[in-house]
Amino acid sequence: LDPLLILLNSIASGLSDEELSKMKFLCKDKIEKRKRDEVQSGQKLFDILMERRLIAHDNLEFLKKLLQHVHRDDLVAQVVHFEEEDPHAPDDQPNGHEKPVNVICDYIGREWKKLLRELGMPEVKLDRIVAAYPRDLDEQLVQGLRQWQLRKGKDAKVADLIKALRACDLNYAADKVEE
Repeated sequence: LDPLLILLNSIASGLSDEELSKMKFLCKDKIEKRKRDEVQSGQKLFDILMERRLIAHDNLEFLKKLLQHVHRDDLVAQVVHFEEEDPHAPDDQPNGHEKPVNVICDYIGREWKKLLRELGMPEVKLDRIVAAYPRDLDEQLVQGLRQWQLRKGKDAKVADLIKALRACDLNYAADKVEE
């Protein structure tokens, strides 16, 4: 089952009729009146928003805004948790040739956060990794790279990793990865 659909189903079942009505109103400029009038459930609303790419695996900002405007911070927290987990279908995972983790672990050390920042990882994720593995530098790097791979899916390429290593002046590690 698609994790996003499970999330949306859970959110939809937690919405009151009044909250659904408010969310439909907030979608006035996104969904024409006839379609809005057909919406009788959160699932139907989310289905339309997904068709219009206003809700997608990699884009949940609109959903969070809707939930914030109907004062459902508990549901916003659910969405944020979902985003942090970065669930992807198995075919979105990088292939075995795109995992030079062991080589990088041997040559990075304390510079791992600098590398992951260069790769675009949010600071909050880096902080959570440090909190989860406070005394294990290698595991922090492994988890950071794993999060980056999950976040990027098929776009997690060795070439991007090498480019980021070079941008961080970690040229020796970049050379080893290229080998």
